[in-house]
Formats: sequence, structure tokens, C-alpha cells
Amino acid sequence: MSSVQQNVIKHKVGLLNLAAELGNVSRACKVMGFSRDTFYRYQAAVETGGVEALIDANRRKPNPKNRVEEIAESAVTAFALEQPAFGQLRVFK
Repeated sequence: MSSVQQNVIKHKVGLLNLAAELGNVSRACKVMGFSRDTFYRYQAAVETGGVEALIDANRRKPNPKNRVEEIAESAVTAFALEQPAFGQLRVFK
């Protein structure tokens, strides 16, 4: 687990712990800057999957329509390395 993920989880767990310590979800959310809806989503995630469930899942699906063929990509990369001073407009002239 990367340090960024650990820091994100630390804030989420901190919110849950503060709410338990204060005994008041609204005050804990106000202090930490989260909405109560977010608190309850975090709480449900921890109850169902433990602390590991707080890791942000990447919801984006790859879009293969954005990709060009490997041959075209390698040709453009090779040309760009051969002629680094050429800009976008000079290449297409």
C-alpha cells in the first residue's frame, strides 16, 4: 500500500475515531470537514470489509477508442526523438 493511500485511510479512520470519541457524529464531521453522508459511507465500508475497504477503488474503465495502433505510436515517438525541435505544426506540414 502506498503512502498516499495510507494518508487517505488515516483521515477516514480519524473521522470514525473522532466520532466515537466525541459521541457525536455531527460535531466530528464538522471538525474534520466531512459530510455526515460520507461518515456513514465510511462506517458501512469498515463494517462490511474492514479498514482495507476504505482504499479508493479506481472506477475509471480504460477506453480503447482513445488509443492508436502500436505501430503509429512508435513511429511518432521515433520521429519526435529524431527531430526534437519540430513542433506540432512543423511536423504536419
